[in-house]
Amino acid sequence: MNCLQNLLKEPPIVGSRSMRRPSPLNLVTPLPFHSIHTMVRGGSRRSNTVKTASGASTSSAESGAVEAGTEKSDTYSTNMTQAMGAVLTYRHELGMNYNFIRPDLIVGSCLQSPLDVDKLRDIGVKTVFCLQQDPDLEYFGVDICAIQEYCLQCKDIEHCRAEIRDFDAFDLRLRLPAVISKLHKLVNHNGGVTYIHCTAGLGRAPAVTLAYMFWILGYSLNEGHQLLQSKRACFPKLEAIKLATADILTGLSKNSITLKWESDSCSSVEISGLDVGWGQIIPLTYNKEKRAWYLERELPEGRYEYKYIVDGKWVCNDNEKKTKANADGHVNNYVQVSRDGTSDEERELRERLTGQNPDLTKEERLMIREYLEQYVER
Repeated sequence: MNCLQNLLKEPPIVGSRSMRRPSPLNLVTPLPFHSIHTMVRGGSRRSNTVKTASGASTSSAESGAVEAGTEKSDTYSTNMTQAMGAVLTYRHELGMNYNFIRPDLIVGSCLQSPLDVDKLRDIGVKTVFCLQQDPDLEYFGVDICAIQEYCLQCKDIEHCRAEIRDFDAFDLRLRLPAVISKLHKLVNHNGGVTYIHCTAGLGRAPAVTLAYMFWILGYSLNEGHQLLQSKRACFPKLEAIKLATADILTGLSKNSITLKWESDSCSSVEISGLDVGWGQIIPLTYNKEKRAWYLERELPEGRYEYKYIVDGKWVCNDNEKKTKANADGHVNNYVQVSRDGTSDEERELRERLTGQNPDLTKEERLMIREYLEQYVER
């Protein structure tokens, strides 16, 4: 479950107090509505319009659709801001928007109809790389099958899906190798311009683009991030890219953790965040003998934030580590997972790759490229 309309109430905002919050993003300038006419029996035209405040005309049906679209965009933007820890705005009702990051690489919002395919063909796009999941498409009523079928008919543009869960840095980390492997092979095969998109083009798509620039195109992570931000205001999860890079070069191993909520006076205890994202929950199991609720879970190395939901109320556990309050005053629990048997060399490599300004040596980049070219998704 990752669709925005099903996000849990009052999800905690992630991020640190020192995080700079960019200005709200409005990437498309609204266009005026045009008069809509309907055909009536007998072949004559009859105007079926209402006036907007600006004097432009639109049908009552279109007005209702626009209002519904605006409400969905408002909800999406609110959830995105809360989940990403940055003020982000997406207006689906204003149509597809995008920015060239390089002459051969575009980051943008989702295609909404086959008409958008022609717009991309006109600017030389050969590959449309979609990161959305089905619930993302359903939320805004996007008919992905119609878009895919039209791409097949055109024969000069390929549509490919590589799904990543929205607002979920852990899923992004785990999925990046498979996604970049697929992207790399498509770019090599199709050439031309590649259009990478998620729903708003502000989180998943920029992150995938940045990882591709880092792993394949030879940019340092900070250099690629600066170029990306200079072309499109967005919020890729850098930590997920760093961890995915370290996972490829040192291996992905897991360690067990146990979380505990001490109480015998509540009827349900759940956790959100951790490795499932803020849009999902994991129930804890009650131990009658110990009069406490437990969760045992295997997690890859890294830091995970989470929050308890006790009888429907979001709370922190005072007996477990807590983050500092962020700019909005939100505090989460967190756990730092380390793996056993790590050599000094591997530890130093992970520390370098997850540091402030990570870069790859020629040998490391070659290892990653070979790994991606040989990668076969299970």
